[in-house]
Amino acid sequence: MPTDEDGGRRTGRFVVTHADDASAVLKNVDRGQVHTLAENPGVEQRDVIEGTVAPAPPMQVAYTLLEVEDRRSVTVTESAEPPTAQARKMAADQPRGEVTRRERAGSGELHVLSVPETDTDQAVADVLADEATLVRAARLGVGRVEVRSEPGLVSVRYLP
Repeated sequence: MPTDEDGGRRTGRFVVTHADDASAVLKNVDRGQVHTLAENPGVEQRDVIEGTVAPAPPMQVAYTLLEVEDRRSVTVTESAEPPTAQARKMAADQPRGEVTRRERAGSGELHVLSVPETDTDQAVADVLADEATLVRAARLGVGRVEVRSEPGLVSVRYLP
């Protein structure tokens, strides 16, 4: 659970939204706060970090990653497989433009989006590029996101 500690420290779950040789940007998945690291301690984009950040001296406008309790990577891919029968059934009952969410057996979630058939490819591209996809995966504690589609239907599977 995220906590505020003395000296501006923040403990929580973070997604690395940007990383290069010099720095990295972490987004707290529970609070939405963004923390730019003064130096990149070896994290990569799409990593999920459970740990603690604190303001870096002397100006305290950037942060330092003080502690890492857990680190994993999230893979987001487009599958050549069509949506499952369950996803098709969920989509049949929802209006275009709506999203239906359902917990998966075990862990993870299934999201089904009904879109105009001509917008399917763009909807898939949007899901693959959306930072919110990574944030949701981090919150759910999953390591893989699989996007399946067919005209008018996009299925997003958050998998362990």
